[in-house]
Amino acid sequence: MNTLRSTMGETGAWRDGKRWWWLLSPALPLLGVASVLGVLLGGSGLLLWLMPLVFYGLVPLLDWVIGTDPVNAPESAVGALEQDRYYRRIVYAYIPSQYAATILGAWLAVHGGLAWWELLGLVVTAGMANGVGINTAHELGHKTHALERWLAKFTLAPVAYGHFCIEHNKGHHKNVATAEDPASARMGESFWAFLPRTVIGSIRSAWRIEAARLQRSGQRAWSAGNENLQAWGMTVVLFGAITAWLGPWALLFLLVQAAYGAALLEVVNYLEHYGLLRLRDANGRVERCQPRHSWNSNHVMTNLLLYQLQRHSDHHANPTRRYQALRHFEDSPQLPSGYASMVLVAYFPPLWFRLMDPRVVAHHRGDLTRANLQPSRRWQLLAKWMGRAVADRDRGPPILGASGASPQAVVTAARHQCPNCSFIYDDTLGYPPEGFPPGTPWARLPQDWSCPHCAVRDKQDFAAL
Repeated sequence: MNTLRSTMGETGAWRDGKRWWWLLSPALPLLGVASVLGVLLGGSGLLLWLMPLVFYGLVPLLDWVIGTDPVNAPESAVGALEQDRYYRRIVYAYIPSQYAATILGAWLAVHGGLAWWELLGLVVTAGMANGVGINTAHELGHKTHALERWLAKFTLAPVAYGHFCIEHNKGHHKNVATAEDPASARMGESFWAFLPRTVIGSIRSAWRIEAARLQRSGQRAWSAGNENLQAWGMTVVLFGAITAWLGPWALLFLLVQAAYGAALLEVVNYLEHYGLLRLRDANGRVERCQPRHSWNSNHVMTNLLLYQLQRHSDHHANPTRRYQALRHFEDSPQLPSGYASMVLVAYFPPLWFRLMDPRVVAHHRGDLTRANLQPSRRWQLLAKWMGRAVADRDRGPPILGASGASPQAVVTAARHQCPNCSFIYDDTLGYPPEGFPPGTPWARLPQDWSCPHCAVRDKQDFAAL
């Protein structure tokens, strides 16, 4: 599999060995479309289980056979990689196949006369196309171009998860690996306990974020400007149109496949930050997100299907960086296998705890007071791994040393720049998308405001220009 390895060419130019292999990602929903068409043309209902078999069986096997690729593109090649529109078209290509799998699947569910096991395979196939499609929306929703952000909402419509872009970009990236983040799993928390917590918490978070933004603009939360309502409205139109065409059984199919698709996203969320915690200093400020706060994997096949989502540490450090340029960090914690394998393990809590809890302990060098622990199991986990004496003395996560920041002087600069992504806030221009009209001075921005482009740096990190 040397063709999958990236190398420096004879001319000194860097060559992406995976360039053509990235097409496997939009090929996944095409497999679902082909399965449905095969049954429509008289093929066996077993075809409806082909896509789940590939995702849960063949992909983990190929991850094991091919192995990992930790090679990063040299910084000299990143600019050209980011600007190469070929990689963007691959992301866009996922969307038509995803919609085709959904619409054809609804028709087959209503008119195909399927046995229960065939219908179950169809639900999983359509839900998988849309669940993995959330990753496409994730790639698009982090970009600053308006078209890509609207395409992200469009991609989320078949899975009825339109609030994801708001909560993920402005909530999860700000609060990742903290107790406040509904999308960060705690050690000792099973996936089945995490699932309702993250689904409900994410919807609440997305609504609060948008309500606060609209309030700053003098608008009501229940208004056309609410991006959650815009995205949910797309789902209502899509599901309503298919239901009007095919009847109420189609709506039931759409809702069940959407639930499975959303759960597929959330099981990935579950494993990405399991047990990892950002500590607070004496002033209450959370430490900056570091590579050690995300679980990563360099297994090739899953990375090809998921736009290198497994290089998750770099994604949190640079959310707007495009997938083909994401980097591996040597100090980032590594999962024992790719996401496609790990999601299966996560469905079985005893297996998950046996596999991952020792890794969380090792990552924290035996000090679980520094881990993100399930509150109801905190004493039990500390007693098991550190002894009853430590558990009895526990007073919660340790406090980092005081930040040492001195009181801020009165700021007179009119322009401030994010040190991570170089976004500039200009008092003269304001930032209307966040509810700050032109002329809004820097001092009036909330202290907990984060960079709207990368969500990595807070207001106090910005440098005056």
